[in-house]
Amino acid sequence: MNTLFDHVLKPALTFVADPKILLPLASLALILVLKYYRVVTQPKIAGLIGLALAGLMVVSCFDPNFKKNILKPDNVPIVLLLFSLFFFIWLSLRRAAINDEAAERGEPPLEARMKRQTVLVWPDLVMIELICLVLVSAVLIFWAVFVRAPLEEPASAALTPNPSKAPWYFLGLQEMLVYFDPWYAGVLLPTLIIVGLMAIPYVDTNPKGSGYYTLKERRFSITVYLFGFIVFWVVLITIGTFLRGPNWNLFGPYDVWDPHKSVPLKNINVSEIFWVKMLKQGMPAQWYIRELPGLALVGAFALLGPLVLAKTLLKDLFKKLDIVRFSLVAVLLLFMLSMPLKMMGRWMINLKYIIYIPEYFINI
Repeated sequence: MNTLFDHVLKPALTFVADPKILLPLASLALILVLKYYRVVTQPKIAGLIGLALAGLMVVSCFDPNFKKNILKPDNVPIVLLLFSLFFFIWLSLRRAAINDEAAERGEPPLEARMKRQTVLVWPDLVMIELICLVLVSAVLIFWAVFVRAPLEEPASAALTPNPSKAPWYFLGLQEMLVYFDPWYAGVLLPTLIIVGLMAIPYVDTNPKGSGYYTLKERRFSITVYLFGFIVFWVVLITIGTFLRGPNWNLFGPYDVWDPHKSVPLKNINVSEIFWVKMLKQGMPAQWYIRELPGLALVGAFALLGPLVLAKTLLKDLFKKLDIVRFSLVAVLLLFMLSMPLKMMGRWMINLKYIIYIPEYFINI
């Protein structure tokens, strides 16, 4: 068992946990789940997947470094959150599969059939809520008794924690700050997320799927939301929680968090790749000449991106929406796509900035 774990499972899981593998793999897994959701969400198949993930977690706890990281008082709720996320995504997609199959047979959705099974608020609903309140309170009391609260010594300017991490719900944002300037990761992207959520009712006017679960009738909206939430947020929280160690260096799931680990900074900008690496010459003095390759890349991405989407992935949506609403959807999707592209650029070729104009504090 130890030989299998040390020579097969540990190297495989370490390889998968590498962020440049984990992000594309999570994207591919989500695509396959949404494509074959009627098969994957069958209770037996979903149960086997859940048991396999839980089994890998239990077996991995035989490694002391993995166990120490997973069972930190701060990290235990996040582990439970990840498994609860798996359960509720399965539940929603299973309901969607049942309703989509019922719609093909000309039957009403499951929620419409459940409306006939109504009960009174008192005593039925209130008693269930009271039982849940008692159970949750008991769990929290036992948790508080047996799980040590992660309290540290009083804050001191002379001694800061290493690594210094934000609360778990901000770890995705803190991870984004590694790849983008603060104005982009901390201001522009969160603002666009809020604007995008506000724009959903005006962009997606499809009345289907209101009040019941479905994927077939709202595939585009649900797919975009799940990619934004799971791949570009939950995965980033997972990386920031379990893979970011001292000095904000990346560590494998079974590595010792060595504070003396030194990672040489080899980050390079697009302008350096173009002028120094490709043309073998010095950097131009004028910023508008120096950053011309990066400006061309960003301009092509912003201008040609909507046209490419209209001809490929979003060709059906392009036929349904007017030019204003489609342009808004395309722009928001391109901003969302810029996150994994920039991250993969950092992981693969140590790309720091596409546009680097320190003269005007503009860095992308």
